[in-house]
Amino acid sequence: MVGAKLAVSTSARAKTLNGASISADEFVCAFNEVRAELVSTLFFMLGNHADAQDAAQDAFLKCWRTRQSLVEVRNMRAWIFRVGLNAAKDLQRSAWRRRAKPLTSAPPAEELMEDSPADKVEEKESLEQLRMALLELRPDEQAVFLLRQNGDLTYEEIAELRRSPVGTVKTQMRAALQKLRRVLKDK
Repeated sequence: MVGAKLAVSTSARAKTLNGASISADEFVCAFNEVRAELVSTLFFMLGNHADAQDAAQDAFLKCWRTRQSLVEVRNMRAWIFRVGLNAAKDLQRSAWRRRAKPLTSAPPAEELMEDSPADKVEEKESLEQLRMALLELRPDEQAVFLLRQNGDLTYEEIAELRRSPVGTVKTQMRAALQKLRRVLKDK
């Protein structure tokens, strides 16, 4: 599928679980609906807005290339978030990223325009503390936490997505919350 063309006409269709079909335009619209939340989630994982945008773009391309598998997808939002989280993990593991550290981890200025300078600094510090606390979680706890909080997925949807029992997902979420509370309380 690597050589698949990205330019597909709007009449190209992919089947969904219920037998209905979704056009390429509908697929793009569905991705764009969750893009802002996905980038926000990826920012927390990666600590850099540019990397979060890159991971989101990579997620879009991966979703686009495999959109014919929508027959098997029950929750497109969950599927997009999972692909996005995997793209972020791939970016974290890349040798280039480990060598080239970002100059800043601040989000773009247009996102912070309304706040006073003191509010901006306080919010930035809080977000950085949360991001650092998230990085201290085990990968499975981090994924469950981000899917639940930023992806707005139910425990059942997360369990299905991760192919884990619901009880395991709830245990991972509980562990993540306990660790985050403990880390943030200490700071």
